[in-house]
Amino acid sequence: MRRLLLGVLALALAACGNGDQTADSATGGRLEITGSSTLAPLIAEIGARFEAAHPDARIAVQTGGSSRGISDAAEGLADIGMSSRELTETEQRRLRQHRIGVDGIAVILHRDNPVDRLSREQLVALFTGGVDNWQEVGGADRAVTVVDKADGRATLTEFLRFFDLPREAIAAHLIIGDNQHGIRSVAGNPGAIGYVSVGAGTVEAERGTAIRLVAIDEQWPTLETVRNGDYALTRDLILVSGAEPSALTLAFIDFVRDAAVHDLYADFGYVPAAE
Repeated sequence: MRRLLLGVLALALAACGNGDQTADSATGGRLEITGSSTLAPLIAEIGARFEAAHPDARIAVQTGGSSRGISDAAEGLADIGMSSRELTETEQRRLRQHRIGVDGIAVILHRDNPVDRLSREQLVALFTGGVDNWQEVGGADRAVTVVDKADGRATLTEFLRFFDLPREAIAAHLIIGDNQHGIRSVAGNPGAIGYVSVGAGTVEAERGTAIRLVAIDEQWPTLETVRNGDYALTRDLILVSGAEPSALTLAFIDFVRDAAVHDLYADFGYVPAAE
């Protein structure tokens, strides 16, 4: 009888322990997040704030491009994928998407380049090699260096879509990965032209980095023009998860979309989806 009572007590204690674990599961555990280099710095900062509010949670953020984030989430290699491009129909069938914000894509030049606005036609000519000297578009007598994005990057996908260009049309001199790599490359070459997130470009220009964001057909790439729709080259910022996300995944996505972290969106130059 004594053994029987001890066994019943042990089962009762185990049940209580499991109940506590279930109660804490929504905000406890580890989340693996991969994907867009545009989103990664913002999500990492939000993750740190989430961890401060929920000490049992760990948020791990890695870059690699939107296509990686989408693939990782679909294959179960990551809990959340970060994407700054639209999902294809096939991807949409496999994943749940959560729109969290809006960003633009800005064409950037070196700060010493006097050109501050370009038409679509001029930009197509510059990026495809039809114009190879800046004096042809009002600049100095200096060769054009085209800085392009690597395959799998959402910024590349949206840039090509906007200008209706095939991938092979870009006459690239340098292929880069994330926004910071692109910004450093243009800041170090007075003849360079590239394209990056409006948010990332704006923040770096305000810090004194030697770049300038230029107008496209008189549309200026700013946080305000992205917010009010006066800048055409924009894209949604999206988090994706598997068809049946965990309680922790949903809790974190809700936190990302909460107005309490909108100040972090402003720090990175992005517009929250709720606005």
